[in-house]
Amino acid sequence: QVELVESGGGLVQPGGSLRLSCVGSGFTFSNYFMSWVRQVPGKGLEWVSDVNEAGGTTYYADAVKGRFTVSRDNNKNTVYLEMNGLKPEDAAVYYCAARRNTVWEYWGQGTQVTVSS
Repeated sequence: QVELVESGGGLVQPGGSLRLSCVGSGFTFSNYFMSWVRQVPGKGLEWVSDVNEAGGTTYYADAVKGRFTVSRDNNKNTVYLEMNGLKPEDAAVYYCAARRNTVWEYWGQGTQVTVSS
């Protein structure tokens, strides 16, 4: 049974930081790009960041570049998203997803990030 389980979301003030984690199981984690994707209620999915299979190459949306850092630990089947300098517009449900080629094959259930004073 494939699972991706996110954690680490919560309420943070503007300018604050959060670290999201996503643990995968039931598939060969190290064979997949891992993505973070977010969604504001009523809006579409917004890709945030990718990390390649080995963790050596990362990609970011312009909106988060310089503030967010993605990383992974394949020994723990875990991908992380370190979010600094959070802005109200970063508030969303954050999902991790496992991707091969251009297809997101597996998704987590999401974790809510709220940025508010």
